[in-house]
Amino acid sequence: MMKRIRSSRLALLACLLSTALFAAQTRTWSQGSLIDFEKGVIKNLSLRSDGVLTLAPRSKEFFDTPSMYLWSLARDSKGNVYAGGGSGAKLYRIGADGKGKVLADLDALEIHAIAIDSKDRVYAATAPDGKVYRVSANGKADVFYDPKAKYIWALAFDRQDNLFIATGDQGEIHRVTPDGAGKVFFKCEETHVRSLALDPSGNVIVGTEPGGLVLRVSPAGEGFVLYQMPKKEVTAVAVGRDGSIYAAGVGTRQAPPAPAPAPAPAPAPAQAPGQAAPRPANPAPALTAAPLAVTGGSEVYRIPSNAAPRRLWSSSQEVVYAIAFDPSGRLLLGAGNKGNIYRVESPTVYTVWLTVPATQVTALLPGLDGRLYAATGNVGKVYEIGPGVEPQGSLESDVFDAGSFTEWGRLSFEASLNGGGIAIQTRSGNLDQPQKNWSPWSAPITAAAGGRIASPAARFIQWKATLTAEAGKMPELDSVDTAYLPKNVEPHVDEIEITPANYRFPAALSVTQVQTMALPPLLAAAARTERPAAVAAADSAAAVTPATLTPALQFAKGFLGARWTAGDPNGDALVYTVEIRGVRETQWKLLKDKVPEKYYSWDSTAFPDGEYRIRVTASDAPSNPPAETLTGSLIGDPFTIDNTPPQITGLTAARTGPKLEVRWHAADALNHIAKAEYSLDGGEWTIVVPTTGLSDSLELDYHLVLDAPAGEHTIAVRVEDANANQAVEKTVVQ
Repeated sequence: MMKRIRSSRLALLACLLSTALFAAQTRTWSQGSLIDFEKGVIKNLSLRSDGVLTLAPRSKEFFDTPSMYLWSLARDSKGNVYAGGGSGAKLYRIGADGKGKVLADLDALEIHAIAIDSKDRVYAATAPDGKVYRVSANGKADVFYDPKAKYIWALAFDRQDNLFIATGDQGEIHRVTPDGAGKVFFKCEETHVRSLALDPSGNVIVGTEPGGLVLRVSPAGEGFVLYQMPKKEVTAVAVGRDGSIYAAGVGTRQAPPAPAPAPAPAPAPAQAPGQAAPRPANPAPALTAAPLAVTGGSEVYRIPSNAAPRRLWSSSQEVVYAIAFDPSGRLLLGAGNKGNIYRVESPTVYTVWLTVPATQVTALLPGLDGRLYAATGNVGKVYEIGPGVEPQGSLESDVFDAGSFTEWGRLSFEASLNGGGIAIQTRSGNLDQPQKNWSPWSAPITAAAGGRIASPAARFIQWKATLTAEAGKMPELDSVDTAYLPKNVEPHVDEIEITPANYRFPAALSVTQVQTMALPPLLAAAARTERPAAVAAADSAAAVTPATLTPALQFAKGFLGARWTAGDPNGDALVYTVEIRGVRETQWKLLKDKVPEKYYSWDSTAFPDGEYRIRVTASDAPSNPPAETLTGSLIGDPFTIDNTPPQITGLTAARTGPKLEVRWHAADALNHIAKAEYSLDGGEWTIVVPTTGLSDSLELDYHLVLDAPAGEHTIAVRVEDANANQAVEKTVVQ
């Protein structure tokens, strides 16, 4: 089925943008992406990375062990499955009927690898201080081979029943003949040979740690680096039907420190005749590549025989432990720490194929008739997967918050029924989590064209989709759309501030306000990189950014202004009515109606001096029909209109010898005297301090003593109140 072009996140962004413009219109909650569906509770469904839900493969718990984790699986020709792990190196044998037992309890901490030869003899490798045991059908365990290594990570038989053993911490591969004679087959100069597989030509494919190398070792023991992973540890390798090699890498690989300068060489010691030259203490690695500093997580690469390696899948959090193939040859990945098994469809599409109720999927083993076995950690169990798919599966969506009391409209979905069935139910409530006091699940909606939601009006809603196979026909669910209309809620004005006197806001430009919208990352990229939580907000909201900051004030004598904060719970566009009233008056007088900005200036000289209040009323009329328009108001704190200058009285000047003494009194009816100045004979204005020392009163006295030569002098005084109203007087003295 072709995924629709309109993704659910883009639909939500468009919805948010339309909300700012047409809040009274019906809105849609759309769910149709991997990110959307991952938020819900999935049961018996597979989720593709492009947001398509299908029925998951049939699965069941095949065998439960007392081990905390299992690391390895193997199967003999009779269909018996063998599992091993830790802690405690117990080897389990499980019959085709799912009944099993402990076949052997080995003297070690864990079993990390199991292999079975052509004669159905079972071999188990232990760690630490690794040894390979051969275990008989009756559970008798004998040491088959001791590689003298601390760890054994993997085992594999070739067609001649030679056993290849991947070890650490010396980075060696041992080859052991059927009679138990073995030796080092290849040394890779890495700390660990972490994973191992054989191709049809008998080449050994290995993955290493810490260099993250993928190598091919020929039957003659000649190694060649196929690729150096960006990760430090190659946890799994596998060979596909076409000979391509698949490798999973995990962990951060750090660049090595810069080498120290080489010391001056010491004189070579004398060498006795016939004596071999001494071996360097740290021989140069046989295989090298330039390391890269990368972040953690997992990456899976396909390495073709005749093309460059290509990354097929990556995750910033998941750890891939195992690689296998489904009956169609598609790549399967066992991962943790969510218990997921992934199926990789292409380099751009993958499916969360199955999620098992354990933390890690540590091993995958193909079985008969299209079956697959999966071993898990935390806790150690074996699951049987397939053949066929589950007859029914469901997705319970996350809870949607409409933001306020809301009426629900139609629910519709996009799907390919393919002869199967899809039914979607809803429930609603006024708590953010479904509880017993939510409404019950509604009757199912089964037609893709949709149906009216029967759940009662509320703030929160949730849907549950049930997919059902019918006669082998399997449906695919692409998206679910839920129409809703929040009840209109009145806007609110939260704060009013009067701006300084004698300044005004610039006139608003008569242009249409431009809305902008910032899009989140594309869905495919966001899903594949498992975007961090810090980017999640961009995934669910558009940046709808009309201008909200008030502009700079401009000087304008006699003007006053007000600005305010306001909002609307529905996100409606608002307009404002600004009114004024004297504190002793009873009627509000209109200053301006339908103000689109959150600020306004007016000429205060049209009003008598005195104390006033401003009322701002917000209306959501631009976003609602007249019958549903609501308003909200706030009255600001008292403020003063004062356009009258202070009075100067008692201005006198008297000569006392070479000095002039000047006195005057200043008073204002409404505001404190802010400043006083004098000028002698037309000179520069000079600040005068009142006799009290502080300019903090409605009335102040001033006293000056000036040096002045004999003759006539003119003294001018200027007084200014807190609203910049000025008064000037002068006197002449002989």
